[in-house]
Amino acid sequence: MKVKLSNVRIAFCQSIFEAEQYQGKGVFRHSATFLVQPGSDNDKAILAAIEAEAKLKWPKKHMAMLESMRGNSNKYCYQKGDLKEYDGFQGMMYIGTHRKASDGAPLLIDQFKNPLVQSSGKPYAGCYVNCSFDIYAQDGENSGIRAGLLGIQFVKDGDAFGGGGKASVDDFDSIEAPDDLA
Repeated sequence: MKVKLSNVRIAFCQSIFEAEQYQGKGVFRHSATFLVQPGSDNDKAILAAIEAEAKLKWPKKHMAMLESMRGNSNKYCYQKGDLKEYDGFQGMMYIGTHRKASDGAPLLIDQFKNPLVQSSGKPYAGCYVNCSFDIYAQDGENSGIRAGLLGIQFVKDGDAFGGGGKASVDDFDSIEAPDDLA
């Protein structure tokens, strides 16, 4: 089930342009993590999609399956931010999304729908974005509720997470050339 979130902060996005392996293992994939305010329309949309997909995959036992997965980030893509000690996570929910490199890069656009390139510096951890992803239920040995990343639209700047801010010209004083160099 496709979900679109509006005006959420992106927390992790280092592999959106170039796919990476998770901890140096497995398939190469593009990944992004988004922060969601509990009780918001975005939160409600994610929870509704998760329940709908679980009902389709496990019609008679969907609630038991969801309960068994919640709290396990390897099985359930939507977690409480309070479980992590990262900038911006406290009091929030977060959703981890992934896209196999073999499926191609996710759509990355700016607020005017122009393509974003890595050298633009956007999006970055802490900015605000719109995003879309598919929620799907996976059965078998690796059962879980997953989120497949589709696209990200940069919306506006925000305070960068993890010290990723930039210096300003105003941070520095002008330096006069020493007399012996003039």
